[in-house]
Amino acid sequence: MEFQKDNSFVTGRIKSVSYAVKGMFKLVTTEHSVMVQTFLSLVMVGAGFAMHISREEWIMQTFACGMVIAIESLNTAVEKIADFIHPEFHEKIGFIKDIAAGAVMFAATTAIIIGLLIYVPKFT
Repeated sequence: MEFQKDNSFVTGRIKSVSYAVKGMFKLVTTEHSVMVQTFLSLVMVGAGFAMHISREEWIMQTFACGMVIAIESLNTAVEKIADFIHPEFHEKIGFIKDIAAGAVMFAATTAIIIGLLIYVPKFT
């Protein structure tokens, strides 16, 4: 099947959104790291409702969860491309994959700090 670009604005956007939804579904149903991050995000949503967090806290929590899942998704894409290009171990590929994983760690650490800033005061 040969790729043909859809030059129509409306149908082109519809196709783009359908590809994005398909990608989201693939991530959530096949990638364990994304499954874990999605589960933790749902736990945080439950905690938000249980603790009656403010609108501003919802904004920060939603942004933090979305940021972690988005960066985890990009990390997965980097790993898949790297494995496709060079399936055997290679020091430079390992370096690239480590950097992508580090980006996830930055995002997750930031999300944890945001969660602590929101929830710790509610227990004191």
